[in-house]
Amino acid sequence: MAGPQVLLVAGTHGNEVNGPWLIEQWSKTPNLINNYGVRFASTIGNPLAFEAGVRYLDRDLNRSFRAEFLRSTDSSDRELMRARKLLDLYGPLGRNACKIAIDIHSTTASMGSCLVIYGRRSSDLALAALVQKLIGLPVYLHEEDEAQKGFLVESWPCGLVIEVGPVAQSVLQFEIVEKTRLALEACFECIASISEGSTIYPRGLIIHRHIASFDFPRDLRGNIVGLIHPLIEGKDWQPIKAGVPLFVGADGDGICVEHDECLIPVFINEAAYAEKNIAMSLTKREFWPFDVSWKNSLEGLFT
Repeated sequence: MAGPQVLLVAGTHGNEVNGPWLIEQWSKTPNLINNYGVRFASTIGNPLAFEAGVRYLDRDLNRSFRAEFLRSTDSSDRELMRARKLLDLYGPLGRNACKIAIDIHSTTASMGSCLVIYGRRSSDLALAALVQKLIGLPVYLHEEDEAQKGFLVESWPCGLVIEVGPVAQSVLQFEIVEKTRLALEACFECIASISEGSTIYPRGLIIHRHIASFDFPRDLRGNIVGLIHPLIEGKDWQPIKAGVPLFVGADGDGICVEHDECLIPVFINEAAYAEKNIAMSLTKREFWPFDVSWKNSLEGLFT
């Protein structure tokens, strides 16, 4: 079974430097990462922002792949122009066409290593399930958030985000680079197994499904009046019961936010999300039985 070419993107956000550093070192030392014979192309997602050391210049590139933006003829927005160029170069119908995209990110939140998928595309679910089976990474399913859409990997037939943290923006750290390398190798190994016809699919996928995002408590002027509660700070992936304060005021009093019992927070106090009015997101942990349609969708990319 022929394997599709895979697109590796690092530096979609210009101040996330560990992924680009790893890819650059790999170009100098070909045996640094085992790609298991998978064909791939690699690129810096937002080179102008990367050179400037900022997340983005005009808009978040990882929210710029909305259909209406891609159809636009606006040439003044540098991220929109970059999104169109990436698709022209590496999109499914591009000059150097790829069918699977892996977008490498880092986070200031205590997320460890995880995968992120957007929506419920069968091919994404199948590949995430294979990687989870291999190295046990948690999978965050982001969906049903009108304010947050237009993600890069959604423009390819199959796509995963590798997210590793915690690390401060613009800071290189060995542990982050190493965890990124291991997650990337796991993706390659799973893709190669499909090409070789040796894939054993899991019984299912453990998913952390997005329920809601919460902003910091604010006054009428929009000023933050409550911080992440110290019992919540840094506790990504750990269940919290209903009634437990998520925030705390300057006076030390807890501030409760209504939520269902035993939801699980992720991206707690992610620095880049403050501008998006997100202090944390809450998820529900679910087991989804593996569906044969997932397998068929993923393997259909290999013909």
